[in-house]
Amino acid sequence: MNDPLDALREPVTPVDPDPAFAARLRARLERAVLAAPGPQEEPMTSTISRGTALALHSVTPYLAVPDATAAVDFYVDAFGAVRRGEPIVMPDGRIGHAEVAIGDSVLMLAEPFPELGVVAPRDGEATVSMRLEVSDPDAVVDRAVALGARLERPVGDSPYGRGGVVLDPAGHRWMVSREPAAGAALQVGDVGYASLWRRDVDAADRFYAAVLGWTTEGARDGHARRVVGVGQELGMYGGQDAATTMCAYAVDDVDETVALVRAAGGSAEEPLDEPWGRTATCADDQGLPFAVFAAGRQNVRPDTTRPGTLTYLTIEVPDAGRARAFYGTVLGWRFGPGRVPDGWHVRSASGDETSPMTGLHGGHDAAQVVPMFVVEDVAGAVAAVRAAGGTADDPADAGYGVSARCTDDQGAAFWLVRY
Repeated sequence: MNDPLDALREPVTPVDPDPAFAARLRARLERAVLAAPGPQEEPMTSTISRGTALALHSVTPYLAVPDATAAVDFYVDAFGAVRRGEPIVMPDGRIGHAEVAIGDSVLMLAEPFPELGVVAPRDGEATVSMRLEVSDPDAVVDRAVALGARLERPVGDSPYGRGGVVLDPAGHRWMVSREPAAGAALQVGDVGYASLWRRDVDAADRFYAAVLGWTTEGARDGHARRVVGVGQELGMYGGQDAATTMCAYAVDDVDETVALVRAAGGSAEEPLDEPWGRTATCADDQGLPFAVFAAGRQNVRPDTTRPGTLTYLTIEVPDAGRARAFYGTVLGWRFGPGRVPDGWHVRSASGDETSPMTGLHGGHDAAQVVPMFVVEDVAGAVAAVRAAGGTADDPADAGYGVSARCTDDQGAAFWLVRY
């Protein structure tokens, strides 16, 4: 005899909800997940620890991924994410919502719902980029690649910090970065002050005001000008036949550094106690002028990415080998191969980037330091250069940004860049 409950039972048929109903249900689930607990409420699940019960920011990324379980595993293993609760599984088996905490931020995930217009990236077509701040981008990028991410850009340095770019296995683009140490104390070999040396300081004042928007202060009948309002110690000095950028480098002990300058074949005046600290005027063994000063706690690294700031220096010399030996001895600089023949990338003795970033290039007839300045609109700044009597190459994409090599109305070379 058949069991009446078996005989009367309807066969189980899969639920195929109306798409509009499914959309409303998913929206209700999202609102429930996003709602912060009330004063007397406990979090929905005990798996959400206090360390991951974060307040949501104004904008929270919500990514569509082909496999939410695999994506969560990747973010946990590669980026140190922490799971927030259990995924919400929809009636058809798709994961409709999952969360992880990365640092102080929440990342939300769902599998594709093409019927609602929610799709995961197609191969090579990431539509957004996430910037992930970490203390060691080299290690994080290496770990991500080992776990299946695709390396798009190797880790390197820029004025915006150190970082690289990977595409995670779900196809999303991550800029794994560490911010530059703006506001940190100057290191030995950092530039604490830079001055454009020109024949006619009044003409230089007018030119760079037109191109960079600089405002200066100083006696109109004198040789010196101080640039104000850019958050960086910059100036101009007239009466100089050889155009260059005179840099004052931070050192621990001016007197000891003066002895090193002389021992390395350069020249140095006797140190003086100035209002800003003990200072000495020097020249390297190829005749390039510079200064050294005793940096104090008040001397900090500026933000070199703001419009109008000095962001990069190229030391052009006849003999790069001699320059490497000289500055390695005097400032403790280290050198790595650059992007051009006989070009060298400079690092401080600690291995960090100098401030601003610096390069060395050999094979020039005379020694000079060529500055690069940040602008918001390279094409507009190039037009301003030409209108003010200078010359400029057309803007070009240099990989790190759009740049143009220029000369001012006194023939001195400089660069413009928009990162």
